[in-house]
Amino acid sequence: MDKDKIKKAIVDLLDAIGEDPSRPGLKDTPDRVARMFEEIFGGDRKDPADILGRTHELEHDEMVIVKDINFYTMCEHHLLPFFGVCHIAYIPENKRIVGISKLARIVEIFSRRLQIQEHLTTEIADAIMTHVRPKGVAVVIKARHLCMEMRGVRKPGASTMTSVVRGVFRSDIRTREEFLKLIE
Repeated sequence: MDKDKIKKAIVDLLDAIGEDPSRPGLKDTPDRVARMFEEIFGGDRKDPADILGRTHELEHDEMVIVKDINFYTMCEHHLLPFFGVCHIAYIPENKRIVGISKLARIVEIFSRRLQIQEHLTTEIADAIMTHVRPKGVAVVIKARHLCMEMRGVRKPGASTMTSVVRGVFRSDIRTREEFLKLIE
């Protein structure tokens, strides 16, 4: 990440909207924004395989669910935040389980990128399928989008839900229904 380019861009942006980038309240803003961007967009520098690549053996072949994983990310269309919760379920295959904190970490990695919600949901599910190789995975995300609340249609509190199901969650409606009931 090129922090000097970010700083220059923020100075130019402040100037373009009619602000004085050198005034006391704004003079440190370009540096603060550059450091913030390094933090909130750092997910591109992380490989999901590093998180999900290490599994453990355990005699467990029933559904594992981690729900209400909070996340914050940035809309790639408007550069405004969207945030909410992610629910993940998977059914282990061949005694292969992954630590439950790894599921929260995978949400963190993908949410630290410019995103749209549909893509975020898909990336999480596909990474788990690829690296954990379960019988199936289901991901549901419920989020509020500031691009919808602050501008355009201005609908505060409206939420968007997306879901992705793979493997047995797609082929067996009873499994999918069990997951959906458990995350209510």
